Amino acid sequence: MEFRHLGNSGLKISEITYGNWLTHGSQVENDAALACVRAALDAGITSFDTADVYANTAAETVLGEALVGERRESLEIFTKVWGATGPKGHNDAGLSRKHIMEAINGSLTRLQTDYVDLYQAHRFDYQTPLEETMQAFADVVRQGKALYIGVSEWTAEQLRDGHALAKQLGFQLISNQPQYSALWRVIEEKVVPTSVELGISQIVWSPIAQGVLTGKYLPGAELPAGSRATDDKGGAQTIKRMLDDELLTRVQKLRPIAEQLDLSMAQLAVAWVLQNKNVAAAIIGASRPEQVSENVKAAGVTIPAELMVAIDEALGDVVERDGSKTELSSPKTR
Repeated sequence: MEFRHLGNSGLKISEITYGNWLTHGSQVENDAALACVRAALDAGITSFDTADVYANTAAETVLGEALVGERRESLEIFTKVWGATGPKGHNDAGLSRKHIMEAINGSLTRLQTDYVDLYQAHRFDYQTPLEETMQAFADVVRQGKALYIGVSEWTAEQLRDGHALAKQLGFQLISNQPQYSALWRVIEEKVVPTSVELGISQIVWSPIAQGVLTGKYLPGAELPAGSRATDDKGGAQTIKRMLDDELLTRVQKLRPIAEQLDLSMAQLAVAWVLQNKNVAAAIIGASRPEQVSENVKAAGVTIPAELMVAIDEALGDVVERDGSKTELSSPKTR
């Protein structure tokens, strides 16, 4: 495993980070989830990403149970706040001071830890003053409940405003967690340059594009049995927009490139995002332990410049590059 600094901080995280968004507490039974976490630890992964909203808090509980007995100081645990949880009442979502203070306590209880290494604003909250949100995060840090603060899917302008307030309040905003893959590059236009300037790293989710970049979805073919595209607990909806025959045809052109590097297509996809120096980690999920063992082989891989060009040529115009789509990821209402 390779390790990278997270933003302009002294914290190092594993460049392959294990996440449990669409698996733990929903799609995968607890025994399988525990086995996946064990496989991650055995592979040298030390960084684990979750959120209170995943499976309506169940994912945090599963992760907390899976990490019992591990040396806490040897782990980096990330979670997030923003989405509606619990009974989903009028204050059970967003980035108000009330919700942040209550949410961090709930997350710590479920994760069975006294602190998280990184506490992240899961989306931008248009209904709460940014000053209120950042002051609450500052207090969470001062209380020792989180060591660092990050965000997810914020625009370049939001990152700049949040970073300035964090600096005034005496803490660091060190990370952003956006969607990023060879097919989804909307952060490259503005978010990445701004982040480089501010000392903020990306921890990217969906580097294999919900499984599309594994090459298992073939144009014109039936969906593979048991795949995310056939899951009715959330997986099918998230992948639906990418099951386009032209896109799937383009993805198949990556196969000879992967073979040239002696990588699987999934490994190529994870290695691709890690070529971006502003990316501190790629988040991988898994429903089976062997998926973890395979995908971690992308750590430390260098893709030659000519093959990076070949990937661009293979994918052509199916790549999404519109930077305005970052703003659309944060709803204007909770």
